[in-house]
Amino acid sequence: MSIEIASKALLWCAAINYAILIVWVMLLTFPHEWFYRLSNKCFGVSVEQFNAVNFGGLALYKIGIILLNLVPYVALRIVGSS
Repeated sequence: MSIEIASKALLWCAAINYAILIVWVMLLTFPHEWFYRLSNKCFGVSVEQFNAVNFGGLALYKIGIILLNLVPYVALRIVGSS
């Protein structure tokens, strides 16, 4: 696999992951009560616990995108340009 193909794949992975992240944030922002009730049926948590778990999940997911998609993409771009 060439550096160009790998860097394009990583860029597409980052774009798809950021789209998922945006959808997750929108579900927590706009229909918050509906999303909470849907999750509460399965897990039975308080609103504070629900918000804390989702905030932590968002943070971990974003860090994962940066570390697993964007950093390797930048590294391949640097290596490919030299």
